[in-house]
Amino acid sequence: MTSPAQPRIFVTGATGQLGRLVIGALLRSVPATRIVAGVRRTDSDAARDLAALGVELRIADYSRPETLAPAFAGVDRLLLISSSEIGQRTAQHRNVIEAATRVGVGLIAYTSLLRADVSPLALAQEHRETEAILRASGTPFVLLRNGWYTENYAASIAPALAHGVFIGCAGEGRIASAARADYAEAAAAVLTGEDHAGRVYELAGDDAYTLGQFAAAIGEAAGRKIDYQNLPEADFAAALVRAGLPDGFAALLADSDAGAAKGALFDNGLQLRALIGRPTTPYEVTIAQTWATLAALSSAE
Repeated sequence: MTSPAQPRIFVTGATGQLGRLVIGALLRSVPATRIVAGVRRTDSDAARDLAALGVELRIADYSRPETLAPAFAGVDRLLLISSSEIGQRTAQHRNVIEAATRVGVGLIAYTSLLRADVSPLALAQEHRETEAILRASGTPFVLLRNGWYTENYAASIAPALAHGVFIGCAGEGRIASAARADYAEAAAAVLTGEDHAGRVYELAGDDAYTLGQFAAAIGEAAGRKIDYQNLPEADFAAALVRAGLPDGFAALLADSDAGAAKGALFDNGLQLRALIGRPTTPYEVTIAQTWATLAALSSAE
């Protein structure tokens, strides 16, 4: 292992949306030579982009356990970014945790879900199972229980503009989301800081909104009225399927909205703000940035 003053940091899933942002956040305070990016393949464009930053690339595939222990050799702190393969995540995360424990990684930070231990969201089950595996592993760990990314809802801005309505099934539930970059900065802060082992961070945005307010903010950015239409959960899932989403994923998104109606995506503890040392990104900012991108693409056509 390296000196505690200069730990070697490994980021799994480094070519993903969150992983790339974590690498960027780390590079603001950590030499590139101390950062290892876990990738499925080194010849992808995303992997080449990371290599151009000077970080080391290592093959680390959650579903190929034989790649993991060699990848983690010499690593002091590891960020386990939760897999996107719902239904396979517990087994994949177990592979990572067992390999990291076997080679003596000093700390595992895991991106879990807001209040995963009590969350009614279907998404929470695999996070609870992973947290249990971490506790049983004997390896020091920290839980980054991430709330909702504002980008999850911003992805629906284009269809909302096309139809003049933003749909969901969250009712009047308040959602304390933050920008994905905020969560990435929090992960970087934990990976580069001290005394985080054993802690559970419930991470969410400073401000909360209803989807009605979110729709109104879209309208304000675009200069037109956008209504929010609240649907029964089954109807919202069906609408997502009609929009092209797979049945299972549509059901999970609808379940998450239904959970939001019960408060599952709300938190006012301000722990994310404390970790990153600044206010979290207002949802209106993410909406405005998304609208500007869409407008630029439209004008370029």
